[in-house]
Amino acid sequence: MLARGDQAPSFDLVNEQGDTQSLGELLQDGPLILYFYPADFTAVCTKEACGIRDIYSDISSVGMRVVGVSPQSEESHKRFKDRYALPFPLVHDAGKKLIDAYGVNGPLGIGVRRVTFLIDKDGRIAQRVVSDLFAGSHIEFIKKIIAE
Repeated sequence: MLARGDQAPSFDLVNEQGDTQSLGELLQDGPLILYFYPADFTAVCTKEACGIRDIYSDISSVGMRVVGVSPQSEESHKRFKDRYALPFPLVHDAGKKLIDAYGVNGPLGIGVRRVTFLIDKDGRIAQRVVSDLFAGSHIEFIKKIIAE
């Protein structure tokens, strides 16, 4: 798993609207919160996404962007985003290539670890939090970043 100071692997992935999102493009305006989650519509993933949604205006106010990553399809991401009014993109990681690159694949390649990375404007991992079962840890991590 990537650690503080590591170069964040670049990516070009399709979001729920069918648009390509790249790391370089996302970092143009400032740091990026890149969060990996196991699946759309599961209880903990929904709690995490809605928690980020609820503080999104605070995230934006400090010049950061947010992108969620999971292996579900664009269609699943679109339904998830629409149902919960998520104001940030969700990208489809077909084949779990980005998940592997960031080292967040589940044990024996099954599932996805719940990990949130803060990537600085230079494309390096500034901080991260790993908490597979507790969405609140990720929300608190983001609130701390905002406060700093």
